[in-house]
Amino acid sequence: MRNTAIVFTLISVMILLMQLAHSCQSTYDIKTMQYVTNGEKVYRAHCQNCHGAQGEGLGKLYPPLTDPDYLKHNWDLLPRIVRFGLKDTILVSNQHFSEVMPGIPELTDVDIAYVLTYVTIRFGDAKERYTLEEVKKSLSSHSTK
Repeated sequence: MRNTAIVFTLISVMILLMQLAHSCQSTYDIKTMQYVTNGEKVYRAHCQNCHGAQGEGLGKLYPPLTDPDYLKHNWDLLPRIVRFGLKDTILVSNQHFSEVMPGIPELTDVDIAYVLTYVTIRFGDAKERYTLEEVKKSLSSHSTK
């Protein structure tokens, strides 16, 4: 059972890397690819149950993570949402969501950079990774709207 999970994870990572390497977008550097790979692990462990394997969300309950405009316009806010959660109503993909999102305080700053890099590149249209410096700067302001 465990071997199957390991093989599945390796195959998924290889497919993701191949997709990123052959996409029409600009070429990603090695560090960005490492962030994406590590971010996928964090996403599966902490985000996938609510936001779905493809970032599709869950109906009207949990928002999708596939709205590039929301991701782009809230770039500075996203690290705080991951760490501290969100209680406000938000508009994502022309739909309002008001379910409380709990924060994930146990994630390290670098884990947040990893998962946001994964989400914004895999589900959004970001061309570069979240830097650790961006995460630290965002978290230092500590407000989520």
